[in-house]
Amino acid sequence: MRRSRFALLAVVAALTGLVPATAVATTPAGGYGDWSCRPSAAHPNPVVLVHGTGDNKDYTWRTLGPLLAKRGYCAFALTYGVLPAAPVVSDVVGGLTPIEDSAAEVRSFVDEVVTATGVSKVDIVGYSQGTLVPAYYAKFLGGRERIHAYVGLAPVWQGTDPLGIGDVFALVRWLGLGQIPAIGDCGACPQVLTGSAFLAKLNEGGTFLPGIAYTNIATRYDLNIVPYTNGLGTGPNVRNIVLQDGCREDRVNHMGIVVDPNAAGHVLNALDPAHAKPVPCTPMSPLGPRR
Repeated sequence: MRRSRFALLAVVAALTGLVPATAVATTPAGGYGDWSCRPSAAHPNPVVLVHGTGDNKDYTWRTLGPLLAKRGYCAFALTYGVLPAAPVVSDVVGGLTPIEDSAAEVRSFVDEVVTATGVSKVDIVGYSQGTLVPAYYAKFLGGRERIHAYVGLAPVWQGTDPLGIGDVFALVRWLGLGQIPAIGDCGACPQVLTGSAFLAKLNEGGTFLPGIAYTNIATRYDLNIVPYTNGLGTGPNVRNIVLQDGCREDRVNHMGIVVDPNAAGHVLNALDPAHAKPVPCTPMSPLGPRR
């Protein structure tokens, strides 16, 4: 029975494009996740990295985590949203429980980072669903005063509607048939669809909170966040970056954006805007550097 539930999740994930079907955990190379790290004057805020749906910290941040450490940041990542029945293994899949529960995990993790590093604020770098989870924490769980900069890779602020699935679920709700409680074992999956009750609550009164500097980094070739412009926003404290505006040869898709050097350059600039540098254009295939 348990195997069949995961099989259903895999089918829906393949349709929505929210779960990287080929993802396998790897061991991060290089020094991030060092709890003895103390922020420097140059980089006073530790960076908390938040992965996406059906993913984990080791796979998502295999490139950006070590890069941040190399650049002198104290960077930390967690795997959140793991199903209670999941085996305790290094390549466990996260991002599956309801986003409200995952946001509580992020709150606890940020508290640990703040306590360990002796600071009052952190910077967030989130990917896909990992842009929504800290947003819920910021708006409803007291995280607003803890976040300085908020960088989103392939953000999903207004949800996604791959293959019209979001429209189908919206029709179900319009017909009075209620909310879709979960997709397979994934409580978060229906929440990221356009028009979900979760997104309505999150966006009511404004998505972007005063006092936090937001940077949204999107790719026109994102087939998971549909349309990709749902990850952009407006506001005096919001900056939108579409990778192809600065690099036409960058054809990276949703999954490849986390290993894209062009995206990484924009992340570094967003975390340290006073020392921002031009981002060279590195040609990219959908999943990585062109060969």
